[in-house]
Amino acid sequence: MAVGIFDSGIGGLTVLDAVTRRLPDLPLVYLGDNAHAPYGVRTHDDIFNLTCAAVERLWAEGCDLVILACNTASAAALKRMQETWVPADKRVLGVFVPMIEALTERQWGDNSPPREVAVRHVALFATPATVASRAFQRELAFRAIGVDVEAQPCGGVVDAIEQGDEILAEALVRSHVEALMRRMPHPQAAVLGCTHYPLMETTFQDALGPDVKVFSQANLVAESLADYLVRRPEMLGAGTDSKFLTTGDPKAVSSKSTQFLRRRITFEAA
Repeated sequence: MAVGIFDSGIGGLTVLDAVTRRLPDLPLVYLGDNAHAPYGVRTHDDIFNLTCAAVERLWAEGCDLVILACNTASAAALKRMQETWVPADKRVLGVFVPMIEALTERQWGDNSPPREVAVRHVALFATPATVASRAFQRELAFRAIGVDVEAQPCGGVVDAIEQGDEILAEALVRSHVEALMRRMPHPQAAVLGCTHYPLMETTFQDALGPDVKVFSQANLVAESLADYLVRRPEMLGAGTDSKFLTTGDPKAVSSKSTQFLRRRITFEAA
């Protein structure tokens, strides 16, 4: 009954942590493609091929349902995967839709026509590849009309977080927020469109100011997954064991991840 969670690096551990709290009895298999991270500067074809290979590895672990806890993969690869590659008995879901449903105050799975919503000016902070894909704007347009989105590619932030350089990460976040607010001085809401960014949520909030509502993904994705599994219990795979897999150096990734989540995490080679 295991569910797979995939990220290009360790940022998706924020999603895994939230899912573990929400569904403590659900076995989870996490795969980090640390050997090829970061994805945010790769081409869409490269991201597609790497993501498909990772998802196949999680299917081999008995995870018929895989969550792409990676905004770049969700933005650059998911639609193509769902339309051309995923077989009928498997599911691959992304992390954008739960956040957009929360932003537009929709219930999970509400497929009614797009409508006007209270939030009209939204700041999106994401990797360069996610921004270039315009996937967030596309998904938002399915659910809301009249929303102005200003997107800021946040180069360097993921690398700084993965390297444990909090001072550099904070400086980069503040720089990116300043750059966006020169173009959109008064956003009503900000979307942290990368699963690494919750670790910098306080800095984003401080730089944006108290009047901007910051939307972070992990808890929203966990709640959405819980709802999905109630509706589609048949998508629970045959896997029974929780484990952490990496394409990188297991010892190094375990050390980084333990610091990242502040609890002991042990990876094995994928």
